[in-house]
Amino acid sequence: MHAVNPLKIEFCGEWYPVEAGRPFGIGRDADLVVDENPYLHRTFLTITDEHGLWWLSNVGQLLSATVSDSTGSVQAWLAPGAKLPIVFQTLHVMFSAGPTTYDLTIHAEADYYGTSLTAEATPNGTTVMPVTLTASQRLLVLAMCEHVLAQPTAGRGVVPSSAEAAERLGWSMTTFNRKLDNVCEKLDKLGVDGLRGGKGKLATNRRARLVEYAVATRLVSAEDLPLLDRKPSGGA
Repeated sequence: MHAVNPLKIEFCGEWYPVEAGRPFGIGRDADLVVDENPYLHRTFLTITDEHGLWWLSNVGQLLSATVSDSTGSVQAWLAPGAKLPIVFQTLHVMFSAGPTTYDLTIHAEADYYGTSLTAEATPNGTTVMPVTLTASQRLLVLAMCEHVLAQPTAGRGVVPSSAEAAERLGWSMTTFNRKLDNVCEKLDKLGVDGLRGGKGKLATNRRARLVEYAVATRLVSAEDLPLLDRKPSGGA
């Protein structure tokens, strides 16, 4: 059995070394204390070394995490009970508990797979293959992600309510909800989990998942935020 390479976690500007031979916990009361947020599990995620690889596991019962590589072109939804090997040199992990979204980065020495991002800007929208957004859909996503993207250091951000995001855009709630439905339906058809409404899936969870996915896959970025201050009407 080969020994695993060193692993470090970056969260809110702090670094946490992960040692082989024992699980490293992430949560409300764990090796890495993310927050005292009561919506967060005491231990939500664990990192362990098995079979010569590091593994990220969701040991919680309610929350899920969005995981992506450094380019955002590879993305996975880590549901309760799921685990995946850490095969990228940089792995971004995002998750939401209540109204707060958290963002941490796992840094490994080994890089088993390399990825690249194919993106294209057009006059009518932005395409991050294979996702295409209209101008107003992009504004909606930006309004939802604004607090997370505006953080000077990745770590904690707030997901706005639908009413707050609609007010930020100057849209009616009817327009906002229609466009949110359209964006979530579009992404759901592309295989993005966690966006469909229905029994047991509240709108708050859907908004948080949209923020996680959009930030993790670089669907929008901090460089796009000025668009919110020169936004068109919500008709397109």
